[in-house]
Amino acid sequence: MEHSGPGADEVLVEGRSLTKRFGDLTAVDGIDFEVRRGEAFGFLGPNGAGKSSTMRMVGAVSPVTAGELRIFGQDPATDGPAIRARLGVVPQRDTLDEELTVEENIWIYGRYFGLPRAVVRERAAALLDFAQLGDRAASKVEPLSGGMKRRLTIARALVSEPEILLLDEPTTGLDPQARHALWDRLFRLKRQGVTLVLTTHYMDEAEQLCDRLVVMDHGRIVAEGSPRELIARYATREVLELRFADDDHAPYAGRFRGVGERVEVLPDRLLVYTRDGDAAAAAAHDLRPLSALVRRATLEDVFLHLTGRTLVD
Repeated sequence: MEHSGPGADEVLVEGRSLTKRFGDLTAVDGIDFEVRRGEAFGFLGPNGAGKSSTMRMVGAVSPVTAGELRIFGQDPATDGPAIRARLGVVPQRDTLDEELTVEENIWIYGRYFGLPRAVVRERAAALLDFAQLGDRAASKVEPLSGGMKRRLTIARALVSEPEILLLDEPTTGLDPQARHALWDRLFRLKRQGVTLVLTTHYMDEAEQLCDRLVVMDHGRIVAEGSPRELIARYATREVLELRFADDDHAPYAGRFRGVGERVEVLPDRLLVYTRDGDAAAAAAHDLRPLSALVRRATLEDVFLHLTGRTLVD
């Protein structure tokens, strides 16, 4: 069921000047954001940006140091159990019981929520089909692939039929095929009306999954919008990537001042931001680069523009 019309703009999570400190360390530094019903909302940024600390506050398992946080209009400091009952949580690392079977992992979780045994069994069967694990229901968890374990962790989090699913770095450590299989499942969930909140440091993941996202760096939000809006605002339509034999690419940057709107010098390549990548490549021909690649701009370029560094440095 698609969400539109009344309730589509209902704010389920709202942070105002939200802050988290651990002693002298400020992990989350006064951020403002809101998550609306039915959308996929992302926190994008490098490790240590404050994404996981934010997620733990939204999950009502880590107290707010300062500022305000409301989830379903409730305060996690006083309504933690009521909030947690309406959330599904997929932590960064799978916390499955490897000694149990695939379906037993879901049964136990459902019983933990106090659901009747018959309801849990019925939901578990449907969720295992959804996670493409129906044929592995009676298998032990331990020998499953990383992608299967991740899908099982998501299926387990859905047994209580949560309104919001929190996903912390959902595809870290998975191979490309497993990541795409997982994205497909999450896309289907969103179409069913589940609100997704995720953290990631993968550009392609944020572009694939998020309707809206905030870019975080050093505990602060440096930009907010849809992937398309952010790319339009902070990058150009195309990017020319050049590699030269010299270790230092900086001396070549001057040649592109008039060709592109912006030039970035990275340790291993030169990025020319331009409307017409092929024209920029033609201008570079006599410089004899080792390689010249024209690509469309991505969220990686947005992050580089906003912070002066790449997400994976």
